[in-house]
Amino acid sequence: MRTIEIDIDSSQQRIVDLTTQLERFCAEQGDGLVNVFVPHATAGLALMELGSGSEGDLRAALERLLPRDGRYRHAHGSSGHGADHLLPVLVSPSLTLPVIGGRVAIGTWQSLVLVDLNVDNPRRHVRLSFVPAPSH
Repeated sequence: MRTIEIDIDSSQQRIVDLTTQLERFCAEQGDGLVNVFVPHATAGLALMELGSGSEGDLRAALERLLPRDGRYRHAHGSSGHGADHLLPVLVSPSLTLPVIGGRVAIGTWQSLVLVDLNVDNPRRHVRLSFVPAPSH
């Protein structure tokens, strides 16, 4: 298994496109599976279409589901930080994707994104791990 960790700064954008890094990592791997994991309690990963307004729609939907106010028992940090700790329940912290001939087998309009609404910690790490298909 080959693993790398990439560092991300999410302070400028809360939905960060990781597709290029993913494709670069898988380019010479052949057939297998790639697991993407964000080891943080307040961030997640998603596959989604980018550039069509979906990023704003996702943020709006998450803010409706997880309002940033004082209702949470988890109350340290910025206002509504408790919502950040519920995000990974809705947006998974890991994804596993097929890789065929060194290409990630995702749809034409799918991109891999880091979803990080936590303003208290914009420094993130994302682990990419490639597991090769068994040879016959």
